[in-house]
Amino acid sequence: MSQSIAQWLTDARLVLADSESAALDAELLIRFVLQVNRAWLYTWPDRELSASQLNELTVLLERRRTGEPIAYITGVREFWSLPLAVSPSTLIPRADTETLIEWALELDLPARSRALDLGTGTGAIALALASERPRWSLSAVELNREAARLAGTNASNLGLDLNVLQGSWFEPVAGTFDLIVSNPPYIDPQDKHLSEGDVRFEPESALVASDHGLADLKLIIEQAPDYLEPGGWLLLEHGYDQAEQVCEYLRMRGFLEVENRRDLGGNPRISGGKWQSDDGKE
Repeated sequence: MSQSIAQWLTDARLVLADSESAALDAELLIRFVLQVNRAWLYTWPDRELSASQLNELTVLLERRRTGEPIAYITGVREFWSLPLAVSPSTLIPRADTETLIEWALELDLPARSRALDLGTGTGAIALALASERPRWSLSAVELNREAARLAGTNASNLGLDLNVLQGSWFEPVAGTFDLIVSNPPYIDPQDKHLSEGDVRFEPESALVASDHGLADLKLIIEQAPDYLEPGGWLLLEHGYDQAEQVCEYLRMRGFLEVENRRDLGGNPRISGGKWQSDDGKE
């Protein structure tokens, strides 16, 4: 039985009725299968779909209906206008993390700054910075070997220079940096949201941290000064209810100008501070 693009989209929205983004989900799936942009899709709504296209769409629609994230189905997620390959070995880049990029770009840093992204995953943060600051030297650390390879692939596909290191936090790092950024695991293992939505499909190791989600944040804050230039900055993403604690840890460790920034939903999502040298001089 033949079916037009418009008909398929209507039916798909009904199948995905429980999704808050049913219309967008359906559109992204059919664009992925047809390999067309949005303008083409709505220019040719009466175009008939082939049997093979319908079969592929049926399989993908069922995967989405059961909750699998669109990014894992299509293998791509856009971040900072960059198309990034994603896989189940990485977190799916989220728009809220762009708040960190915006803050980093506002900082008064050297024209040839050295920057480090810890727990890079797809490479989203590091590559966004590389796209905006081509004179910076960008390094990224990732524990998961497959994810580290993916970050390198994304850098190559985008034609951006990124030094990807495989290891745990600062272990494979040498030298000092003008900027250190990270979106580390920060969810409490007991958080009920781990059984809801997209996070059900994402790697737990990239989501969960002990000590009520604060363990990795504490470790990074404690060790970062050993890798920061005097006057360098540390910016960290964290949970919506962790800003006060993270800012306190930063102050206790000796960071100056500590503050936080809010995400698209108005939640305090990124906290950071400026490092001073051990003798108190910036």
